[in-house]
Parts: sequence; C-alpha cells; structure tokens
Amino acid sequence: MAETPVLPVALDRESPTPLAVQLAEQLRAAAGDGRLRSGDRLPSTRALAGELGVSRTVTAAAYEQLHAEGWIAGRHGSGTYVTTSPPGTLRADRRPARRDTGRDDVVDLTPGSPWAEGIEQAAWRRAWRAASHVTPMVRPQRAGLPEYRAAVAEHLLRHRGLRIGDSDVLLATSGTSSAVAELGRAVLRPGEMVAVEEPGYQRAVGALRAAGLRVVPATVDADGLLVDAIPANVRAVYCSPAHQYPLGGRMSAARRVALVERAREQGWLVIEDDYDGELRYDVAPLPLLAALAPDVVVHLGTTSKILTPTLGIGWLVAPPPVVTAVLAHRDATGIGPAPAGQLVVVELARGGDLGRHLRRLRRELSERRSLVVETLVAGGVRVLGDDAGAHVVVPVPTADDERALVRAALERELLLDGLARHHVGRARWFGVALGYAACSRDQLKRALPVLVELVRGGVG
Repeated sequence: MAETPVLPVALDRESPTPLAVQLAEQLRAAAGDGRLRSGDRLPSTRALAGELGVSRTVTAAAYEQLHAEGWIAGRHGSGTYVTTSPPGTLRADRRPARRDTGRDDVVDLTPGSPWAEGIEQAAWRRAWRAASHVTPMVRPQRAGLPEYRAAVAEHLLRHRGLRIGDSDVLLATSGTSSAVAELGRAVLRPGEMVAVEEPGYQRAVGALRAAGLRVVPATVDADGLLVDAIPANVRAVYCSPAHQYPLGGRMSAARRVALVERAREQGWLVIEDDYDGELRYDVAPLPLLAALAPDVVVHLGTTSKILTPTLGIGWLVAPPPVVTAVLAHRDATGIGPAPAGQLVVVELARGGDLGRHLRRLRRELSERRSLVVETLVAGGVRVLGDDAGAHVVVPVPTADDERALVRAALERELLLDGLARHHVGRARWFGVALGYAACSRDQLKRALPVLVELVRGGVG
C-alpha cells in the first residue's frame, strides 16, 4: 500500500480566502512542484479534517475540486491518490509544451507565442548588426538605456495612446513576469494580499507568491474583472484589462473608471498587464488604466507578443515612488534588464521597421482571427474573447468535458490549453484557450475542422 505523506498545508483562518480554497490551492501547488508525487496516498477527508482542525465539509470540498481538475483520483476500497505525472511530462490540466509530447507532427495551438515568422529577416539582421557596434558599457543602466526608453515612450504614444510626461516614470524591464516579481519584492511587503483575476495569469501568481505575498482570487466575467469582487483589504490588484487572460474579455470603460476610483479610495496599487494591447480588431481603443490614473497604476508591456521572447525585454510605467523603489531594489541586488534586446528594439524603431512590422502583424492576425472565428462559428462552436489579442476561448460545460477535449485533440495531433489550470481557487470556467499566432495558416486550416468535429461530436 502506498505511504501517506505528510501534507504541506498551513491554513490561515484570518484570510478572506475560504479554507477549502486554501487547502485545494496548497495541495495543488505541492502536486505541481513535486512535493506530492503521482501515486501518493492522501488521508481520508475525515482524517485530514481532524488533523487540520476543520470541518469535514472543508476537506471534502477541496478534494472534490482537485478531483474535478484531475489532480487526484479515488480508488474503490483503497483511498484517494495523487495523479500528477512527474515534472516534464504532458498533462491535460497543466500547460502543455510541444517538446513534452516527443512528436514533431503536433500542431501547437496553445496561446502565448507570437507570430515570429512574420519578422522580416533582413530588418532583424540589420538591427542586430547595428546593436553589435555599440561600445561596451562600463556601468549598468539600471533604468534601461535612455534611447530604449525614448523608443518605448514613442511606441506607447503612437500605439497605446499613453503620453509619458516624464522619463523618470518609465523603466526597462526583463518582461512582464519579471516586472511583477520586481514589484512584489521592491514595492510590496511579504504577507500583503494581492488580488489577481480568476481565472488569470498563473506566472504572475507564481511571481507574487515567490515574493511572499498572499494571492486572493477576484472574479471575472466576459467583460473582465468585476470591481466589486475585489476584497477591500488587498494592497494591490493585478489585471489584464485590454484582453483578459485567458478568457479574452475587454474591461469596459465604466469598470476601468470604477477600478481606479476604488484604488484611490482604498490605497490600492493597480498592476495593468498590457501583454498584447497593441492587437485589437473591429473595436475602438479604450483608455489605459495608466492614462486614467497614473498616480495609482503600474503599466506593464512586453516585446514578447509583438516581436519575440528572444529579446527578453519589456517596460514599466509607474508613479515616481514605485520607480524609486524598483531602482533601489535593482541597485541592492544587481538585477536589471540586459541591454542587448533594448538595442535591437532601438534599431528596429529607428529605421521604421518596428512600425512596419506592427502593421503587418495586425493585418495578419486580423485575417487569422477571422479564419478561426468564422470556421468555428460556422461549425456551431461558441467562441469568446475574439475582439483583441492572439487567442480565443472555446468554452465547454464541465471539467470532464475539458479534459476529454484536450486529450482527444492530442490524439488527433492538436495541442490545446485547458482553462481549469488558470484558476487559483475552485475552477469555474472550463474550455480551451486557442492561440493562432505561432502556427502557420496551413496548420490552422487543418486543425480547425478537427476541433469543430471534436466539440460537435460530444468530446467537450
């Protein structure tokens, strides 16, 4: 019989997060990072309730959620066991990666990757050659290269409608997740609570937790974050208003105003992740949170979605006290964005290649978006989140439907990303997030009818 391990659980009765949600969250994290392994036998709900000093309702609810997500399974007459695979193997309820499948014929439709093949190779080589001629630096530029910050300020004005009045509020970063981690360590204090969209971006959740912060879920609907769902005692709020990740909704203008007004009233710092805000279709732009309330909003952007993760850079626009704290953290730790990627962006912008690429990118992704939406809708498949970005969502009713769809798609050589894994607490949205930027058009045309067949055929 498998041994029952000591469970790494510590419930906080003072937290506004329900005990069942805390328990499921901590067991999920332990299974995900290997502290609990596949085949480990868990205590019964009654035994665990006694051990933790909670009611059996709490442990039963947590187990039910983990079972629905596929983290645990019951064996008749034997007990409940962890079902996670060893790190590096493919699971239907964790983010899959093509390298994990061991198959080159799989079409990767998971979101988050850019249209890198659309970068003009001659412009790319010119930018790297020009960047290589720069004299080696003697001292690091903790805020980022001045010419890079100037290029980003021009980009934000032209493509996001954000005017940077003072260069002291704009910093280079190593990307969005890195910037969230910096904010967590430099600006926030261990133990403070941060509200994160539910479902939401789990790398941001991981970065905040690594900084010792307590993450609490804040509900979203098809129009983004529900402002009234944010607990009053949080220190900060993380959100993606331009194209909520992963559901794809755009936060309405009224909600944006309500969010920044409440942030001012209650002393919140709002972290605005504008990861693919340059990509919108058939809709008028809405004001950035940073434009509405530069005194309480930290605006984050990245080159990963409009160019490539190869550059490893992004930007941060924040109130002066936040910038000062981040720079002090960089001075104390020696951490800072690498200059190579910054120089490449400077050269792309200087020659007009960046602007030309963005125009091609919007045109290409707009056409792909139309192909995806029209094919799915014509097949009777419901689609969400298609106003912006480079992915859409196909919802399904239950966790079982989601797992079945992801697994059946992999059998048909399609790699999909389920929604359940994007939750901090109890999963409430099920379906798949379908990225359409990284694969080729031919792959999309082959994959979409298969997806329609699977969904219409009752798988999902």
